[in-house]
Amino acid sequence: MGHHNRHFAGDRYALSGAWSPPTSSANFCEEDYAVTRYFAEFINTLTNLTYVFFALQYMYGAGSRGLLAPKFDFMSVSLFVLGIASFLFHATLRQSLQFGDELAMLGLVWSILQGLFTVRRSSAYDRFINISLATVFPLFAMFYVWTGKIIYHVIGFSIAIGLIILRGVYLFYWRKPGFPEVKVAEWRIRGRIALILMGVAYILWNIDLEFCAELRQLREQLGLPWAWLLEMHGWWHILTAMSATRIMDLVRDVQMQLKAEKEE
Repeated sequence: MGHHNRHFAGDRYALSGAWSPPTSSANFCEEDYAVTRYFAEFINTLTNLTYVFFALQYMYGAGSRGLLAPKFDFMSVSLFVLGIASFLFHATLRQSLQFGDELAMLGLVWSILQGLFTVRRSSAYDRFINISLATVFPLFAMFYVWTGKIIYHVIGFSIAIGLIILRGVYLFYWRKPGFPEVKVAEWRIRGRIALILMGVAYILWNIDLEFCAELRQLREQLGLPWAWLLEMHGWWHILTAMSATRIMDLVRDVQMQLKAEKEE
């Protein structure tokens, strides 16, 4: 039974929170309002700051021109927006904010697609990709919000992830002429690490969904703060933030390599 079919409105404190009652179709295994009345899912809320941290780390890293002049690109902005949107959703469990969280997830993977599909091509091709993504994304977003069926979000997100993987395989294994072999070898390792992190995150996400009763029993036995280590959806946030950041850095390195080749 997936999270779109399970709800925890019967939790001890679910109806006594600042944002009660929960209205979202998605609800996770963390007990609602168990820590504070202001955060519906305490750990699931706070772990979203991982996305914000990595986004700000890039924005204020090398090349930043100060607090009021950060460097940013489509990918870093989408990572930051996802962190804020998911923070608000898990803090409130409101349906409108669930849509914001899920659309921000799609925005993140589509920003990576934009970075991957506009490398090493003509400006006309780049314009075509940018216009296509700028058209398809809002149309799909409106369709998903109109239907309200989470399965469409899952399908869209899965397709985007699949396209990212296929594009990476093409660039690093099949494309001719290829990139310098030393670079490609390094990029392959980094790409595999990112995929492993994503795979582990997906496994933990499913454990949170399918073994909730068992997890809650273990948490009860452990007590706080150790029980928080078994909030698997929180680990999903942390590991996907790490994976996405690595993929984004990889895309940026590819783009920098192409720029260097053009200047030679």
